[in-house]
Formats: sequence, C-alpha cells, structure tokens
Amino acid sequence: MKRTLIKTAINSDSAQDSILVKGWVRTKRDSKGFSFIELNDGSCLKNIQVIVDESCPAFALLEAVNTGAAVEVRGALVESPGKGQRWEVKASDLVLVGEAGPDYPLQKKRHTDEYLRSMAHLRPRTNKYGAVFRIRSESAFAVHDFFRKRNIFYFHAPIITGSDCEGAGELFSIAAQSQDSDSGRDKKTAQSLDFFGKEANLTVSGQLEAELFAQALGGVYTFGPTFRAENSNTPRHAAEFWMIEPEIAFADLNDNMDLAEDLTKGLVGHIMEHCAEDLELFAKFVDKELMATLENIMSGPFVRLPYREAVEILTGSKEKFEYEVAFGTDLQTEHERYLTEKHFGKPVIVYDYPKTIKPFYMRLNEDDETVAAMDLLVPRVGELIGGSQREERLEVLQRRLAECGMAEDSYWWYLDIRRWGTTPHSGFGLGFERFLMLVTGVTNIRDVIPFPRTPKHLEF
Repeated sequence: MKRTLIKTAINSDSAQDSILVKGWVRTKRDSKGFSFIELNDGSCLKNIQVIVDESCPAFALLEAVNTGAAVEVRGALVESPGKGQRWEVKASDLVLVGEAGPDYPLQKKRHTDEYLRSMAHLRPRTNKYGAVFRIRSESAFAVHDFFRKRNIFYFHAPIITGSDCEGAGELFSIAAQSQDSDSGRDKKTAQSLDFFGKEANLTVSGQLEAELFAQALGGVYTFGPTFRAENSNTPRHAAEFWMIEPEIAFADLNDNMDLAEDLTKGLVGHIMEHCAEDLELFAKFVDKELMATLENIMSGPFVRLPYREAVEILTGSKEKFEYEVAFGTDLQTEHERYLTEKHFGKPVIVYDYPKTIKPFYMRLNEDDETVAAMDLLVPRVGELIGGSQREERLEVLQRRLAECGMAEDSYWWYLDIRRWGTTPHSGFGLGFERFLMLVTGVTNIRDVIPFPRTPKHLEF
C-alpha cells in the first residue's frame, strides 16, 4: 500500500477504509484495552491520532512503543469524535520500525532553545523547529519563484575564491590535504598553496562574479552559502550563512530599491499564504506581534530616506543610544530599529551613505562624498538587505581600489568588464537567515540554521 502523508490524511475530504501512515510517536496514552498514539511525520505541524485496541494483532507490541519511536500504521481513516481534528486512524496493524528508549531526550514538555541547540540532530522533531525548517524550505522556493517570474537567471557563484569582495579580511583560508602519510607538515602546506598557485578562500559573497554574468544575461541572482571568519557570538552572526544576491544590468539605485522592496514583500506574502499554520505557532508562542509586523510590511510603500536625513533624525531624537550617531559612522542595529519601529513604524530604505564606510565597488555620487548605496531596514531585525548601484566607470573604480588599499592586478577581470560594453548596474544581498528571523519572530540566528557554524562549535 502506498504511504499517505499525515498532512494529506488530515486534509482528506472523506473517510477511507484503508490507509497507511508512517511517522514518529509524539505521545502515547494507554487505557484499558486500547492506546492513543499522537503521530507526526514532519509533513505538517499537526499530529494525527491513532487508536490501537485489542483487536489489532500488534496490540502487545505497544509496550515497546515509546515517545520518539518510528512506526507505520495501517488502518481506517475515520471521523474523530473529539474536538480540534476531523480525522483519526483506527489501526488494523502496527509495525515498530525504529525503537526509542525511555531516555529519549524530547519528552512531552517545553524545552529551552539552549537545550535544543545541544542536539541539533533531534530538534527538527519538535513543533517549533519543524515549523522553522518547513518555512525555510518554502522560503527558498519563493526566492526562485520570484526571480523566475522576472526572467532573472539563477547563477551558481563559486564557493572557493581568490578574491575578497568586501575587503574586510574576515576570510576562511582553505588548503588541500596530502594523502601521503609520510609527508611532513611543511610539505603538506606547500602542496596546499600550490594547488591553485595562490591563496584560496571560502567566499564571503558571490556578488563580483554575479556582476560579470549580469553583463551577459541581463539579470542573475545567486543563492548559496557564504562564509565570514568573524569571531562573534551575537544572536545575529554565524560563520556560515546563506545569501540571496541579485545583480541587474541597466539598473540604477532607484531600480535597486524597487527590486529590494518587491522581493521583501513577495517573500513575506508567499510565506503568509503558504505557511499559515506554522506561522500561527510563532505568533502564539514566540512573538505576539508577529502577524502585525508582517501585515505592516505588506500594507504600503517603504520609506526612502537619505543617510544624511537619517542621521539628523537620530541625533535629534531624545533616545539614549549605546552607540553614538554622527555623519560618517555606520548605523547600528539600535539605530535601525529606532527608525523602523519608533520613528516611522514601517520598513525604511536608507540610501546615499558616506563613501568612507562602504566598499570600493559602490558607485561614487557627484558630490564625491557619498556612494549610491542602500540598506533596507525592517522592524525587529534591522538591516535585511544591503546593496548599491555598482561603479561602472573604469577610471573611478581604479581610483576607489587604490583609496581602499586593494591591489588592482587582483581584480583585472572585474575591471575588464568596465572596458567592454560597460553598463550601469545594481545589486544587493539579502541575508536568508535574517529573513527567516523576520517571518518567524525567532531572535537568534542559530535557531533558523539546521546546523549553525559559530566559534568553537563544529560537531557535525
């Protein structure tokens, strides 16, 4: 018999004489002559109730069926007399697929996030984390769907790179390992450096390579892992995270801001429509204001605010900030949240930042003081998107590289694109995990990544 997902069974239009469901036992409640099993297979938030009575040939097997055990159940899908669920399964047979002892660590009680982080291999079985990772999956689909509908092509940027996009130096160096057990450490190191003939790193961004392809395909986007060797233990940082990075030819800063706003609304709207049940869990138990926040994002246009005006608003406020605000300093999360949550009460796109706090590739404005950069800020999370119009003028880009102390010969290919049919073009990066924090109300990035990579933590 073909297996039926619990999600399908729960949403069935009619009773069924015969059905096969498989999953993990969330709870088992024994009574005289029968037992109630709550079964979940990960396809949805809800469990389906299974009734096993003495007429079932496997009734004696129930003693070995504990919370966490994997089972398969054959039976009839019948109407449930209880409230809250229309259907239940009356078992005609039960098979214990995988045992779980009484010391199974996920019992029927609420566990702290800290406790669950210590068992990343099991936490997806809980309601909260099952919902997080279903939303993550649906969000990834929504990203591809959004760009596909706009004829923007999916581009696979290299993970191993010889360049530093940001110029910040927070890179993971990689090296080949010799398989010769007799080789000494010095020889291994030499072989590693010789593999590519130069130092190689894990990428911090696929942007520079995406720019090259945008100048051929018109519009591309990357969606993949990026890496920062930043020794930070804050709730917003991880060493490995996923980025969505579109790059569009013949697009200026205004086009870039339009795309950023459209993408944000498109993703939020998709999740509200397709993950309503899972979102309800977060709205009830994680963030009581979650739905109001998401509805506010969808309700109207975002504020567009020059950086200079943002600084004036912040310095003119009576708010006591931990970090000082002044022209020429980057905005901190507390400043971003003040603008979005208190001053405007909605998402804000801040643009035209001072060139001294932005990377070399951002287009220099006519004032020679600011660049055509933009950050999209949202309530509670702060910066969700950062991007810019890129510098398409060869001479200006060469000057900016020199000002930033970066070797021109390391970026010959990047400069070459400015020699052959250069165009105005723009792009940005959206932190995928920050988006997930936005739509779930989860406040720690470790809780929206399946296996978070942070300092001193690499168990898997």
